[in-house]
Amino acid sequence: MESSKARWIGLSVIALACVLYSMDLTVLNLAIPAISADLQPSSAQLLWIVDIYGFMVAGALITMGTLGDRIGRRRLLMIGAAAFGVASVLAAFSNSAEMLIVTRALHGLAGATIAPSTLSLIRNMFDDPAERMKAIGIWISSFSIGAVMGPLVGGVLLEYFWWGSVFLINVPVMILLLILAPRLLPEYKDESAGRMDLPSAALSLSAVLLLIYALKDTAEQGVNTMGALSFVGGLALGVWFVRRQAALKDPLIDLNLFKAPGFKAVLGTYLLSCLTMFGVYVYIAQYLQLVLGLTPLVAGAWTVPWALAFVVGTNITPWLAKQLGQAKLVVFGLLGTAIGFAGLALLSIKADMGLLVFATVVLALGLSPMFTLGTELIISSAPPEKAGAASALAETGAEFGGAVGIAVFGSIGVAIYRDRMESLLNPAWPSEIQRAAQDTLGGALASAVQLPAIEQISLLQAARHAFMEGMQLTSIAGAVLMLLASVLAYKSLKHLRTSH
Repeated sequence: MESSKARWIGLSVIALACVLYSMDLTVLNLAIPAISADLQPSSAQLLWIVDIYGFMVAGALITMGTLGDRIGRRRLLMIGAAAFGVASVLAAFSNSAEMLIVTRALHGLAGATIAPSTLSLIRNMFDDPAERMKAIGIWISSFSIGAVMGPLVGGVLLEYFWWGSVFLINVPVMILLLILAPRLLPEYKDESAGRMDLPSAALSLSAVLLLIYALKDTAEQGVNTMGALSFVGGLALGVWFVRRQAALKDPLIDLNLFKAPGFKAVLGTYLLSCLTMFGVYVYIAQYLQLVLGLTPLVAGAWTVPWALAFVVGTNITPWLAKQLGQAKLVVFGLLGTAIGFAGLALLSIKADMGLLVFATVVLALGLSPMFTLGTELIISSAPPEKAGAASALAETGAEFGGAVGIAVFGSIGVAIYRDRMESLLNPAWPSEIQRAAQDTLGGALASAVQLPAIEQISLLQAARHAFMEGMQLTSIAGAVLMLLASVLAYKSLKHLRTSH
């Protein structure tokens, strides 16, 4: 595995796993109507079917990253791949909502092995910083390619097969991965690692699950008792986890990582970028389907330019970093991202696909340097034997940033929507229609069919305008946050050389 050619061939195996991981995050959304018709889940069960995968991935990342350092990154990747394949078969043939929720949870645990294992393998396979940056660009690109393929592959499968086919597509890819990984990937682990501290693993899983549940619940339901209790409980467990790591001889996360120059600032900027991107991007899918009335497959197709821009951006980042320097490139990228968010703020209920594509492509190109260079800086700041733990921190930061962004930006949008709708609703309409219409844009679309044609148009126009106000304001907030992130990036990265 010493030759350069072997390293790059091994990277292709890593990319294959990441494509599949990313596809699984997006492909399910298209299958929801068919799953609802077949398994007839309650609204709460449907929410868990969609969310449990991401919850389990986020909660298990830290544990899996450290576990890979101890038992070997390749071994953990293969165990995860085998478990992912088995969970895919079980999910495909689930005969109840409860069974699908459990199998999706198993999917999440298996999926949590992929990101830290693959990223830490890259850290060990590529010693040269320039090569490693290119490899990370390809690694990030593979997630973008998976996100593009998810809706397209899912749409084709659902056109000809039953909903379980979207899970079975995982099986042959995972079998291929299990065959190729021992031949093409080296094994690395921390030979001096101590025993795994199981209480720490339980604390990290519980803390992350509670915090992300609280954030998503607040985004969907508004501030409520259950969400608040979950948040406080998760925070308390998180503090307990950190204190336990400081006292352990062999901690799950080495807190000395945070003492590395610029590590905290880079991780914070990375998290803020993820927060803003996910927080605003959640509106784009609704805009395409609920405001413009596009089908899920067509809406997915309009997100392809965004994903392809990420592929291009992450792969030209190493070259641009040599020309401009890392600090300048990240700062200019984040400033460009602010322009992209400003473009989204100009969208209206009338379709302007040119502006949408321009804004999302600028967003993707602007964020690419931060994600590529930020990831490289985070994992290279750790010694090679701790690469799994550092990789897990980067991925957990991304998951947390996404969850916080969806919760905060989602809550702002919902509050604006409900406030505007309160003054726009006709008091003569039935109370159940008023409640549904004021709750969400989807509720307004579903309830409008019960009204006469003229009043339908009136309700839908009002609801779409109210939604767009929320989207426009959150896009402006995203632009402001990206300006702040650019300042933070400038201060934390200005010490870097032209090429890391």
